[in-house]
Amino acid sequence: MCGIAGFSDYDGNLLDEKYLWMALVRRMARRLSHRGPDDQGAHVSAHSALAHRRLAVIDPQNGHQPMTTVRDGKECTVVYNGELYNAAELRVDLESRGFTFYTDCDTEVVLNAYLCYGEECPEKLNGIFAFAVDDCAKERTFLCRDRFGVKPLFYTFQNDRLAFSSEIKGLFEYPGVNPVLGRDGLCEIFGLGPARTPGCGVFQGIYELKPGYMAFFDREGFRDQQYFDLTAMPHMEDYESTVTTLRELLMDTVERQMVSDVPLCTFLSGGLDSSVVTAIAARLLKEQGKSLSTYSFEFQGNEEFFTPSSFQPDRDQAWAEKVSELLGTYHTTLLCSNDQLADSLFEGVIAKDLPGMADIDGSLLHFCRQVKKNHVVALCGECADEIFGGYPWFHRREMFDGTHFPWSNNLDVRQSLLKPELAEQLKIENYVNLRLQEALDSVPVLSGESAEQRRMREISYLNMKWFMSTLLDRKDRCSMASGLEVRVPYCDHRIAQYVFNIPWDFKCPGGIPKGLLRDAAKGLLPQEILQRKKSPYPKTHNPGYEQILKQRLSFILRDGLQPIHKILSEEVVQGLLNQNFDYGKPWFGQLMAGPQMLAYLIQINYWMLHYNIYLDI
Repeated sequence: MCGIAGFSDYDGNLLDEKYLWMALVRRMARRLSHRGPDDQGAHVSAHSALAHRRLAVIDPQNGHQPMTTVRDGKECTVVYNGELYNAAELRVDLESRGFTFYTDCDTEVVLNAYLCYGEECPEKLNGIFAFAVDDCAKERTFLCRDRFGVKPLFYTFQNDRLAFSSEIKGLFEYPGVNPVLGRDGLCEIFGLGPARTPGCGVFQGIYELKPGYMAFFDREGFRDQQYFDLTAMPHMEDYESTVTTLRELLMDTVERQMVSDVPLCTFLSGGLDSSVVTAIAARLLKEQGKSLSTYSFEFQGNEEFFTPSSFQPDRDQAWAEKVSELLGTYHTTLLCSNDQLADSLFEGVIAKDLPGMADIDGSLLHFCRQVKKNHVVALCGECADEIFGGYPWFHRREMFDGTHFPWSNNLDVRQSLLKPELAEQLKIENYVNLRLQEALDSVPVLSGESAEQRRMREISYLNMKWFMSTLLDRKDRCSMASGLEVRVPYCDHRIAQYVFNIPWDFKCPGGIPKGLLRDAAKGLLPQEILQRKKSPYPKTHNPGYEQILKQRLSFILRDGLQPIHKILSEEVVQGLLNQNFDYGKPWFGQLMAGPQMLAYLIQINYWMLHYNIYLDI
């Protein structure tokens, strides 16, 4: 895992002022130093400048980037952020085609795969990745991002140049790229946030290479091209065969993702998803005579203040300890205090360059920092709910049949936060409906499907292409802020594509949410673990945290110089401060309830202040 940055210009020759451009691209990469604390490098050719910050995971002694090879007298250079899980197989195929390898790192596999397979290269890769290639022979820059966007890649244009970076903050180092927020950006923040439209960088003129896309930049300009999307096809296996196939895919995926030359652990909540990943990993390590380290997360005061709800039926700690004992792992429970959680709101904004899932982001950032003290790589259970249909909106009729995104089914509170005249200008509901319709129009369907089957396919597609992207974005930025690589086995594209076409009565047999996954994991864990009801990522229930938020937001309201006054209805926000919130009624996802609305507003204000954002509305 790493950070990459660069820019390309096919109208001039960068070598004429090589050291100037070298200094600039290094400055862009320096903003990404948290992603790669182990090594750094930069490269300038006639038309591209590339820079890299490395977090060494495979072959730490080698693999320096940018990595260059010469073929037919022409240089080809790559900067790469990610991990390949089929590097060994690709290496064998490439060697059979005449390619020679000088390192054990997967960067060299990516570079040679590009040279060998060309534009078909992305389809050959199984992994999480974002990379850029300076192809001198073809005089073009090639960008690519993994199928579900586990690894980020943003870009912009400045005076006919393409500039790109793993994180938006790297782009702001490029001259002329400024933090400007227009109407669409405000609609993203208040209508969709903390989700984002795929491809949207929120700031004016800043874009994100969409998951499953590659792009080309040369004298003809910029063009992107999709190389992967979920496809609809008939599911031909019976239930027992489906269970067997899924189990084989799970075992293979976890084993592939355990490849590492540095210490590895898992996140273990004691829920179904993380327990299955941990059980497979623990079994594989035990065969090597090793034991697995595991981590769970908890908040100060939850033992006293936790209140069960339909979204969060019980606490994780006892379950995590039970699974750890069963599997023989070295388990650590990490704790986050009220003050640490409140302070993490600001760190979360800097990590993402955008407001995010408030304390849900910040707490993960805090926990990842603690994990990084002993480990460099972690496996987690993220993405299972999107893929297997575990969320309430897969099962509750009023959410299933809603006319908004199912995880954000009511825009009234969001719109009310804005000054009335601004809300009238933005027409947030129209913007959100347009984005939703665009997403629905892209859903692949089979002819002859019933309305119910089609709707279920739509919900699955929206979750994998939108909600899952939000959580993957959160996972990358909050973990890489500390140089911790977190892998997501359930997000393997083979699993996602396979499960996408499995009938709902197989995914949810007998009405049991994720029953298919539970059956595929039989024998790995006892039934009481496999049948545990879903409980999402933990959050604090301590009323002391809510009081800290109210105090901080009150201070912002009293200070007329705070930037959020330009957009907020102070009367409405003051009303929020006088409420006692129901923690069981989220406005986004399962976790973001009343306190998280206050935290989100605090984040927006800090974001506008820290980035000195100019409003263009």
